[in-house]
This record gives sequence, structure tokens and C-alpha cells, in this order.
Amino acid sequence: MKFQLYTEVALDEDIPKYGFLRGDIGTIVEFYPGSSNQDPGYSLEIFNATGEVLKVITVPESGLRHLTPSSVLSVRELAPTG
Repeated sequence: MKFQLYTEVALDEDIPKYGFLRGDIGTIVEFYPGSSNQDPGYSLEIFNATGEVLKVITVPESGLRHLTPSSVLSVRELAPTG
């Protein structure tokens, strides 16, 4: 497992279906090891700026990255999804 449960990570890819973008931050809540022909994955809780859960999504391990001391947080409005 590359990422520990209940840690914050950043998306390393856009998730257009939900309006989330690369760099958005979520908290890991579940790990899925995957099979021999499948990447491991994680469920993330994505929160808004006031701490409310927007969505729980599942992302492959390759779609996540660790936060680092040089990571910068920002605020943006979530675009409506269709």
C-alpha cells in the first residue's frame, strides 16, 4: 500500500465526471489491492472548504500523489457537472 489510510492526498488526474481536478485534495478511507492485472485503488472522501463531504470516489493508485512541504493549497469553485 503506497498511501496510508486517513491521510490526505492530491488527485494526479482530473475526474471530469464529478468536476474534480488534478490537485484537489481528498482523504483516503479505503484501500483495494487490485488483482494481478489491475492497479490497486483507493476510496477518497473529497471535502469542500468548510469540511462537508462532497463525494466519495474511487481512484487508481496511479491517479494520486502525496502532499509535500512544497504543495500549495488553493480554493476554487466547483463547476456544476452535467
